[in-house]
Parts: sequence; structure tokens; C-alpha cells
Amino acid sequence: MAIMNAEKVLYLVVEGAVKEWIKELNPKAESLFSSYGEGRPRIDTYLEMTERILQYVRQGLQVCVVFYGHPGVFVFPSHEAIRIARREGYDARMLPGISAEDCMFADLGIDPGRGGCQSFEATDFIAFNRKFDPRSHLILWQVGLIGDLEYKRNGYDRHGLHVLTEVLREYYASDHEVVVYEASPYLICKPTIIPVELSSLPEARITPISSLYVPPSGESRPDNDRLIRLGIDGTKLHVVKPCWEIGDKRHLVADNVS
Repeated sequence: MAIMNAEKVLYLVVEGAVKEWIKELNPKAESLFSSYGEGRPRIDTYLEMTERILQYVRQGLQVCVVFYGHPGVFVFPSHEAIRIARREGYDARMLPGISAEDCMFADLGIDPGRGGCQSFEATDFIAFNRKFDPRSHLILWQVGLIGDLEYKRNGYDRHGLHVLTEVLREYYASDHEVVVYEASPYLICKPTIIPVELSSLPEARITPISSLYVPPSGESRPDNDRLIRLGIDGTKLHVVKPCWEIGDKRHLVADNVS
């Protein structure tokens, strides 16, 4: 309804069928993709997109902006446009969508409530030496363009994958199995799921939209002092291993890798 009723629609999606669907819903739809430029810093692109959104808002139009996945996950222009619009006195809100993380939980059978889940953008994870617990689920985003802050139409350097592997090897064994993952953009298509040993990660089939799932390593042990403070009898505490360790992984074959 938001797309159909808008006086101006802007969109940034990657699938041709989705673009056509948006245009069918609202012929006034306009793509934001032209803001990208070969070798242009992505932050400059995002700032331009933000301004393009706001220029229609400032004209008094009812504007709807459509992003693939969840509009609040790895989408700088959505947050920035809403922040500025509200500051300037306009009514602006975000409608939730389905993120790649939600798809990953379903496709890989991950329960983030079992041992917790940590999520980082891959370049940020390395550059800022983010602290994490290897006994919990770890998700790293944008592993296909680590260390590259510019848009490149013909692909990105894979050097960052070697650096990421070195960093992860400080916490996991070289044969620890990780999963390269890409959510499917269509209900009728399968996701890309590629299990690979950590040591072989730099040679894995990875694209700019690939994410990396790192299963937990090791078993968590409760803190007895904290159990006492919580009034919990430790003998009755059921420590559940992450489902990845006890589940049948034979169904996790490499799909869509041709």
C-alpha cells in the first residue's frame, strides 16, 4: 500500500523482476542506482541518495523509498534521510522488512537464542578489532568486499579474505567449518549455502553480497557465583549446545553455485 499510494517512489533493488513489480505498483518509481559510479567512494553515493530522497520530501510530496531486504540493515540512506526529514519537521518512519539475517536463521537452522548471536560488518570487524565470544554464533556481512570502500562494477580484491581468515584463525581451528551464505531473492529459488573449512575460505566462491556464518566453537560453562546470585540450582540448568553442533548437516549442500 505504501508503494501504491506514494506520490513519488524511489528504489534500490538488485533483481530485475522486483524492479518491474515496483514499477507496476507505481509508475512514478525511480531507481537510485544511478548514484553509483565506478571507483566512487560508497559514502559519497549514499549521501547523494539521501539528498535525492529529501529533495522530493521538501517538495511536499508523499515519498516512499524501497530498499531490498530490511530498509534499516546496512542501508545508510534510509536512516540518514529519516533523521534529517524529522529534524526538518517532516513525518518520516521506517516499515520493517525481512533481512538476510532472518533468512539465514531459517535456511541454516540457527537459533540465536541458543548461546547468543553476534553480527558485524566484515571490514568493521577487522579494522576495529571487535570483541566477540567464539562460543556464540558469529555472522559477518559483506565478506566479498572487505577493505574496499569504493564501488567497483567488475568485482573486488580478495585480499581481505586472507586477512579475515588470519583473524578468525586466532579463535578457531583451521578445519573449523564455516558457511558462505547468500539469501535467495525469490521464494521459488534456493539460497546459496557453501560449507567450507576456515583455512580454505580465501578460495571459496564469494560475491559482493555474500555473508559468512561461523558456528560456535567450544561449550559454554555457567558462572557458579552468578548462578548463586540468580538463585539458580546449577544441577538443574540445562546447557543447550548450539544446534549446528548436534544437527544433521547433510542437507547443507552448496546450492546455486553454478
